[in-house]
Amino acid sequence: MNRQNKRPIPSPKKTDPELSNTEIVVIAAFRVGAAAQHVDTEDIAVKANEIGPGRFTWKKYHDQINIDTVSKRLWDGRKRGYLVGSERDGWLLTETGATLARKYRRSLNVKEKIRLSLNERKWRRMEKARLLATVAHLKFRSGEMSCITAREAEGFFRIDAYVSKSAMENKILRVLNVFSDDREIGPTVRHVASLARGKDVVEDHLR
Repeated sequence: MNRQNKRPIPSPKKTDPELSNTEIVVIAAFRVGAAAQHVDTEDIAVKANEIGPGRFTWKKYHDQINIDTVSKRLWDGRKRGYLVGSERDGWLLTETGATLARKYRRSLNVKEKIRLSLNERKWRRMEKARLLATVAHLKFRSGEMSCITAREAEGFFRIDAYVSKSAMENKILRVLNVFSDDREIGPTVRHVASLARGKDVVEDHLR
């Protein structure tokens, strides 16, 4: 047997050349703030071209980004469950997309911090304080998680029966993407998200 023809076992961590174009746009979306808010296709395109130089440019004009190429990969990312949104509404990462972006962002040794606007920093500070004071969190912290009602789960994410399904999911995703890794509030966020989505919830009339 020719040992020279034996291929090495690939590393589980992906490097830049091994990332697919869809994975690159997901990471790009994360780096321009799509974990917390809907972001524009053009902003993602610029960041994607920085991560994968030449992958999203015209064949003849290498210094110009082909937005259609980026757009196709964004829609592919949506089909795979990494993103929600559209060109008109902007793009928001799902939990799966945010997890993938964080994982491969580390493997790419990205040092830069995501720049948050003043409004975004203010929202995060105020939102965390609000979440910590909710009945759902207080019950979770005291070990009464099985007693959290549907109304309390909805109140945690500021949703109700009048909110559309897509708007509801967007609200849940934003809180999940921002706070799911937070040591103080993260466990509550993940648990109550499953309740707000209709899993194992205690209805108010059963209290």
